[in-house]
Amino acid sequence: MSLTDADNKITYDAIIIGAGVIGPCVAAGLARKGKKVLIVEREWTQPDRIVGELMQPGGVRALRSLGMVQAINNIEAQPVTGYTVMFNGEKVSIPYPYKSDVAPLLKLDGLVHDGNDQVLDDKYITRKDFEEDERERGVAFVHGKFLNNLRDIVKNEPNVKCLQGNCIEILKSEHNEVVGAKVDIDNRGKIDFKANITFICDGIFSHFRKELNPKHVPTVDSSFVGMALYHTELPTEQHGHVILGNNHMPIIVYKVSPTETRILCAYNSSKVTKDIKSWMIKDVQPYIPKELSQSFNAALNSGKYRAMPNSYLPARQNDVIGLCVIGDALNMRHPLTGGGMTVGLNDVVLMLRKIGDLDFNDRATVLDELLDFHYDKKNYDTVINVLSIALYSLFAAESKNLKALQRGCFRYFQRGGDCVNVPVQFLAGLLPSPFQLTKVFFSVAIYSVYLNIQERGFLGLPMALLEGIMILITAVKVFTPFLLGEMMG
Repeated sequence: MSLTDADNKITYDAIIIGAGVIGPCVAAGLARKGKKVLIVEREWTQPDRIVGELMQPGGVRALRSLGMVQAINNIEAQPVTGYTVMFNGEKVSIPYPYKSDVAPLLKLDGLVHDGNDQVLDDKYITRKDFEEDERERGVAFVHGKFLNNLRDIVKNEPNVKCLQGNCIEILKSEHNEVVGAKVDIDNRGKIDFKANITFICDGIFSHFRKELNPKHVPTVDSSFVGMALYHTELPTEQHGHVILGNNHMPIIVYKVSPTETRILCAYNSSKVTKDIKSWMIKDVQPYIPKELSQSFNAALNSGKYRAMPNSYLPARQNDVIGLCVIGDALNMRHPLTGGGMTVGLNDVVLMLRKIGDLDFNDRATVLDELLDFHYDKKNYDTVINVLSIALYSLFAAESKNLKALQRGCFRYFQRGGDCVNVPVQFLAGLLPSPFQLTKVFFSVAIYSVYLNIQERGFLGLPMALLEGIMILITAVKVFTPFLLGEMMG
């Protein structure tokens, strides 16, 4: 199949800019709804990235809704059954929720057929585990292999034309409505393609999110330094790991293949030190669990580090006729909780429900539905976005009050029962309730105050009460601005 011969003499129903995780899902979904789709990607060969490698159960469910869940098959993907949180050497296991405790799965008409909402059996992913187990499951994988599967699915859609080229301009009419895209194609030059609606899906480093609004720009105030560990055991198999402590930044660990484990080390600045190895030796190596130490030291000596910025970007309304920005191009949160793909894929499901059956020639009606889409997705997206920011603030604690909240959070998890069952539903992308999130967050804050009073004892009660007030004020400052920003923005 040629990737350069797309017809520019027709008007497509939709042009998709970007074939990352979100672009192929949008393209395949629209094509199955009968739309004629052009998807443009600069490079269709397998990328090599360390982001987008752990998908929460909410993201897996979204792939089921789209009839694309088999993209996790035959890439040596590793099932994820929950999280292990480690704090100063102690640990607590947090399994994912029971299927009976979450809402039933939504299957999109026209997209789900012939069992494509269920996984296939391969060496590591089995139908018995994913379809019959009583608990929800996530999955981790090498990003490029997963992306290749998504792209193969979209290439096999008869209503989709795949184009390799560099989109250099979003085309607009004299009334400032988006009418298509200009693409620079090898051996063809700069070609204009027209469409009723253009979807911007070009991800974290989007070139075209500003077409929505010039002020739609992410903020960056921290980073992750990532490495690949090889041939190592995890403290808890089939779990993601969050390693916390009073004296270091959060460390995230999860297995992406039978032989490769990803480790991401938080760095509390947008600019990473030039001497990464020295920083890792001083501020990370002493806190690595013994199961990982040999492979960590080997990776450290290899010197193969990758740094990536952690961006935050609240969503804006899609209020430009002929344009829809979606995925990380529209909305980003801290990657600590692994919620990026889950938010993006669930946004695709909701967007297709809103406009998938509309006539895209009726651009005014499509715009009205996209304006509603912004509000309809708020509950789901807000929970994951605010949780990521709040937890990073706690887990990267540098102040006394934040450290008290960090300890309180871990002790809260240790209580078990609903103190674990409810928070993990937020993390898994399975409880879209900002009210419930607020209730749990401040329950943790109050429990942190209680622990402080208990530690101070009777004689220290006056000081403990004063400290308790400061802890609660800190909790409000950490949580409330982001909650209000997400809900009211």
